[in-house]
Amino acid sequence: MGAAFLRSWPLLDAVSAAQSFVAVFIWVYTILILVLVLSSWVKLPYSFNPVLRFLHDVGDPYLGFFRRFVPPLGAFDLSPMVAVIALYALQRIVNDVILARLH
Repeated sequence: MGAAFLRSWPLLDAVSAAQSFVAVFIWVYTILILVLVLSSWVKLPYSFNPVLRFLHDVGDPYLGFFRRFVPPLGAFDLSPMVAVIALYALQRIVNDVILARLH
């Protein structure tokens, strides 16, 4: 029994590393979407233009996918909320379905 556990140790370490990577990636992308939404509400100085350009370059393709399916409600754009929910659903699918099979 001990030898079988030692042989599976690298696989368990890789699975936990993959789960950590997915969790951090989802967290960072969620923060990026939040900052992108907040930056659309506030007029920022010109010195933030490179940062805003980066945020739009990284966040707009993902949000644009949801903007095609989620119509705006007046002045409210609900696509960032749906996009974040989809990110966390993807995290659950990756952790519970794909990576759980490797344990």
